[in-house]
Amino acid sequence: MNTKAMYNLTYGLFILTAKDGGKDNGCVVNTVTQVTSEPNRIAVAVNKSNFTHDMIMKTKTFNVSVLAENSKFETYKHWGFQSGRDTDKAESISFKRSANGLIYLAEETNAFISASVVSTVDLGTHTLFIADVTDCEILSDVPSVTYGFYQKNIKPKPAAQEKKKGFICTICGYIYEGETLPPDFICPTCKHPASDFVPL
Repeated sequence: MNTKAMYNLTYGLFILTAKDGGKDNGCVVNTVTQVTSEPNRIAVAVNKSNFTHDMIMKTKTFNVSVLAENSKFETYKHWGFQSGRDTDKAESISFKRSANGLIYLAEETNAFISASVVSTVDLGTHTLFIADVTDCEILSDVPSVTYGFYQKNIKPKPAAQEKKKGFICTICGYIYEGETLPPDFICPTCKHPASDFVPL
């Protein structure tokens, strides 16, 4: 089985933001979908290891910024390759606040959606949040970035390096050095499983 076939599904990349008290946070997700139009509802699956997950579980409110094809790799690194538990992700970036008080990215995006959670589904490693849309706006006419577009046009190609024994994460480029990769290994950078690693 080649799990890379999952990359061919047509889905995008988004910045999911939340706020708890005075703390803003967010992460990169790729599973935002509209599930009904009446009422207008969306669903998003969030890894339980993400700090943003815990904030949404507590506050039941979030924003989605829809990343566009003009987005830069630095944006993905900022929101996806570090934890909000020990980093202030709202520091030194450009953002706006929607009516619900949460931040959204007004640059490198083409829309934002505000939502209020109405139910959750436990998916083991993730929680599926089903939420009513409370606000949404179009920000630009640049097409939404798909996962395939990100892989081909935004994510840097691995640099040539000296021969090492190990495995590289096909999602973020993290290198695990060693003869064998444990089957239950989880990438410490992007939280993807061993199946997303290939030998160096």
